[in-house]
Amino acid sequence: MGILGVDPDYRVHLRADVLEEHDGPMLRHGLQELHGGWIQTPRRAEHLPNRGYLAERFERFRAA
Repeated sequence: MGILGVDPDYRVHLRADVLEEHDGPMLRHGLQELHGGWIQTPRRAEHLPNRGYLAERFERFRAA
C-alpha cells in the first residue's frame, strides 16, 4: 500500500520502513521530513479535504 498517509487532522504520516531507510538526501529531505507535519489546506472551509474520507483512507494506510 502507500508510503504516505494523511490523517483526518491533516497530519502527514510515513510508513515505518520508509522512516528507517537510509538512501540519501532526496529520501531524507523529500519524504522523511514530511512525517509529522501537516498538509497545506485551503482557506475556504468548503474546499477543505473531507475528514471522513481521510479517516477511511488513513485506516487502510495504517492497516497495510
